[in-house]
Amino acid sequence: MTIRTYQPGDDSAQVSIYNEAAADLPKFKPASLDEVRRRCAAPDFDPTTRLYAIDNGRPVGYATFSASGRVGVPWCRRGFEHLADELLKAALAEMKRRGLTSAWAGYRGDWPTVAEFLGKHGFASRRQMCNYALDLIELPTPSVRGGLVCTEVVAGDLPALLAMVPGMLRSASPTALGEHLFGNPYFGASSVFALRERPSGPPLAAAILVIHPDYANPKAIDARMPCFRLGAWGTEGLTHKRINGMFSVLVPAGNDANRMALDLLSTAAERLAETNAATLAAQVSSDCEHLDRFYRQYFREQGSFPLYERQL
Repeated sequence: MTIRTYQPGDDSAQVSIYNEAAADLPKFKPASLDEVRRRCAAPDFDPTTRLYAIDNGRPVGYATFSASGRVGVPWCRRGFEHLADELLKAALAEMKRRGLTSAWAGYRGDWPTVAEFLGKHGFASRRQMCNYALDLIELPTPSVRGGLVCTEVVAGDLPALLAMVPGMLRSASPTALGEHLFGNPYFGASSVFALRERPSGPPLAAAILVIHPDYANPKAIDARMPCFRLGAWGTEGLTHKRINGMFSVLVPAGNDANRMALDLLSTAAERLAETNAATLAAQVSSDCEHLDRFYRQYFREQGSFPLYERQL
């Protein structure tokens, strides 16, 4: 057995391996060749982040990782499951060589064999990505804004946004956050708005609302699938699921957290009411306790999935 990186033509082998290896897992969704080919044809695709186990010239297993630190559990053909350990070991070693200091994975919580495999290799689940929804007819009574004004976010707000909830955002700099908010091909800059004491004042809290009729209905998707929702603060730079009505708040912890979050929710509801959408969606990491508490109080919980993490 040898391990090598991606080569043209590995797409079909990867689809076949995954569909064979994962077929018996709950809520299994077969991979398609078109989907894998589309990912491999993306401008930012890095073939060196896909590792394949080769036996007698044939791919029998593979593992993937990304610059974000995300690593995929190795999938192997039946009879070659023992190669998964070597594939993951090779992936983690390459990630460490590239300067990454930690690795993480996201999978369904009802895939116990995956959790067991990751646990054997030092991964632990300390937080969940929690998904929520709220129909407009269930909106809480609008809050009294107490003089706060709501305006669009501008470039000068970026340092304050990065510092608003320490450790929550994945963007490493104001420049990176600006590219995500103002140069995003899937939502416009007007989707981001902030609360201030006065129009020219610093942002006290902020929100993102993604509205697009072609995006998925939040009530029609499996909320236990490990999908990050486009527009959720803290998922910058990750592969996203695009959802119509996605709403996410960035509010510092403190006595005013719920009041400001409700102000932002009122603004989002006003904007959504001008469309044909009837439901707001949300996603937050469970370790952002004050924000998760807000969604639990006012939204309906849809489902969650665990994140597994380890140091390299």
